[in-house]
Amino acid sequence: MKHCLVVDDSAVIRKVARRILDSLSFSTSEAENGRDALEQCRTSMPDAVLLDWNMPEMDGIAFLVALRKEVGGQEPKVIFCTTENDVEHITRAISAGANEYIMKPFDREIIEEKFQQVGLL
Repeated sequence: MKHCLVVDDSAVIRKVARRILDSLSFSTSEAENGRDALEQCRTSMPDAVLLDWNMPEMDGIAFLVALRKEVGGQEPKVIFCTTENDVEHITRAISAGANEYIMKPFDREIIEEKFQQVGLL
């Protein structure tokens, strides 16, 4: 079973994402900021990361840059999931190593489509 780490400071978003990922047969874990997410990745590298942009302590971009420098940190498929939808943000995310980009609000169909595009399904 593939594992996805859901990183978002909103407990509601994490719960919704977890329910969708469960229905797609993923095991999931959660982190409420990039710092906690990085610690979890150092312990056990996930197959995928669903990543928010704006979070306290360490935002999504800072986490992504740090993740890609970790041993095995190139492996997870990282999908940004955020309200930031301008070209500059999308370009920064892809340049930092994101594999895909989803706009909030999202639903099962969008998650499933993006996960298929990056080869997770």
